[in-house]
Amino acid sequence: MNFDFSDRVGRVEPSATLAISNLASELEAQGEDVVDLSVGAPDFPTPDNITQAAKDALDAGHTSYTSSNGIPELKDAIAAKLRGNGVDAEADEIIVTPGGKQALFETFQTLVDDGDEVVLLDPAWVSYEAMVKLAGGTLSRVDLAQHDFKLEPALDELGETVSDETKLLVVNSPSNPTGGVFSDAALEGVRDLAVEHDFAVISDEIYERIVYDGFEHTSLGSLDGMEDRTITINGFSKAFSMTGWRLGYLHAPSDLIAQAGKLHSHSVSCAVNFVQHAGVEALSERTDDAVEEMRQAFEDRRDMLVDLLAEHDVDVAVPKGAFYMMLPVDDSAVQGTAENASDEQSRADDQAWCEGAIQDAKVATVPGSAFNAPGYARISYAASEERLREAVERLAEHDYI
Repeated sequence: MNFDFSDRVGRVEPSATLAISNLASELEAQGEDVVDLSVGAPDFPTPDNITQAAKDALDAGHTSYTSSNGIPELKDAIAAKLRGNGVDAEADEIIVTPGGKQALFETFQTLVDDGDEVVLLDPAWVSYEAMVKLAGGTLSRVDLAQHDFKLEPALDELGETVSDETKLLVVNSPSNPTGGVFSDAALEGVRDLAVEHDFAVISDEIYERIVYDGFEHTSLGSLDGMEDRTITINGFSKAFSMTGWRLGYLHAPSDLIAQAGKLHSHSVSCAVNFVQHAGVEALSERTDDAVEEMRQAFEDRRDMLVDLLAEHDVDVAVPKGAFYMMLPVDDSAVQGTAENASDEQSRADDQAWCEGAIQDAKVATVPGSAFNAPGYARISYAASEERLREAVERLAEHDYI
């Protein structure tokens, strides 16, 4: 039969990051040696104490359904962790989800109606746009690329973009795809605009523990005036190298939790029982040394990659967090047509550059246009120093840098 698909699925495209990763996997299946810098997944094993906690939970029989919003032990641990960030959090204001992406999806579905305006800060993670469109919302965007991906210099533009009609703003710091960490002054500027125009803010803090150069993470919900209008999204994938465990959470005022909880219970029922017990262990002090070891390794890789690119006269905005870097590119290496390109040409350029890089140099990256940042490619340096060196050498050898 010919299915009549819903309008909502026609509004979105498949994830660009997963599409590149799938192509890399196909080439590897054909025997090619691909340096895959496309996926935002730490290359470290999950810390042993977390894995052991999951095994212990399995042995103890924690394999049944849990209460929909999460086991009390984990919600208590998350609330305590948020209070440590200055957020006034209680356990009953938390929903534990199968991954941070599910927490975001439930938030958009709960808050956004047809035609509601959602504001994104570009470059923005690919799934924000898709989730807004699935909810029926409309998008307004503020371009941070012209400010080296910093928010503070763009506050005037943000102020011109938001209005009393704005329903929701999405803030992601540290940022995927840029690695940018927004200053306290920038977050205070967001607060002032949110209070003035009475809109809510999603604060996606999934990379909060991966920051460099002495930076300290600030939770948006800790600022005066943001207590009742911030939805804090976080998870265990990045800081604890638990991508496949699928564990995340959202914290919000109790009235939002009550509504989002309905969607949660009718969709995923609950996060996996024994994985939630592993999450309790992840948030304990026993994991701090492993998290710091991974964070330091990412910082060392960042420094090395910045230096390697500088040797080839490539300047980048140095990331202050996460494990991503935006590489300025064009398709001159493959077509020689990038100079004086229009925005549409730039989109073609970064797509062509990334396609050429994986086909010729066997280096997988993600086109910046996937994040609404044409003219860039996103590199993930969640890979060994050896593979990062290999990637730069291959790109230089094939004239991509």
